[in-house]
Amino acid sequence: MKKLILTEEHQGVFTITLNRQAKKNAINAAMYELLCQHLKYANDSAHIRCLLIQGDANCFSAGNDFTESVDEEGLPAFIFIEQLIKFTKPIVAAVAGPAIGIGTTLLLQCDMVIAANNSKFILPFVHLGICLEAGSSLLLPLKIGYNRAFELAVLGAPFTAEQAYQYGIVNQVCQPNEVIEKALNVAQSIAKLPADSVQTSRKLMRQSTDKLMVTVTENEKNEVHRLMKTEEFQSIMNKFSQSAKRLDNS
Repeated sequence: MKKLILTEEHQGVFTITLNRQAKKNAINAAMYELLCQHLKYANDSAHIRCLLIQGDANCFSAGNDFTESVDEEGLPAFIFIEQLIKFTKPIVAAVAGPAIGIGTTLLLQCDMVIAANNSKFILPFVHLGICLEAGSSLLLPLKIGYNRAFELAVLGAPFTAEQAYQYGIVNQVCQPNEVIEKALNVAQSIAKLPADSVQTSRKLMRQSTDKLMVTVTENEKNEVHRLMKTEEFQSIMNKFSQSAKRLDNS
């Protein structure tokens, strides 16, 4: 059976690769559980100095897999978000192709993001009948300003790697065939630095948002759970499921 998540350790860098290309790396409950295990291992292992999260040169993640039971998806997803927020070491992301929903919001928790110029970022939460998650209701307005954040989160229009760079969401834009190597080079450069100094500097720079993050993510989780019980959300999910089944049968 093909592994949904691949991992590798090299020169102090722990690489997590989303490996469900047939579903555009849509994250299901099993993947969230594996991600949680790997995050805990990387955070607890002294020899790991930097985390790298990636897909491949064509796709980062299509977001949550809503073709599975939404109720089953809820708990592992929020446990993953909690662990991601509590992670104490630098996180680098390599992004290419679709970066949808959690595929975009998790990037706001990263310290550096390298994006290919084929990247396509979308925040579809409102269109799905739910709301922002992963601390993005706090971090997105802080990073890009309230009005731009409202536009991206509520209207849900796609934005490009160049726009993400201008907004300060990504650090570098490159060709798709370069993104994995460039992100690894950045992660290895970080891993070579004095670990205590790096982690202390990271903690100090994030201290103002970290104090609010627990409250923000708890509020997000409560609102997501509330909205998931509404008739509007259920109707949207039914249409989504029927459309997915038609595509699978075509």
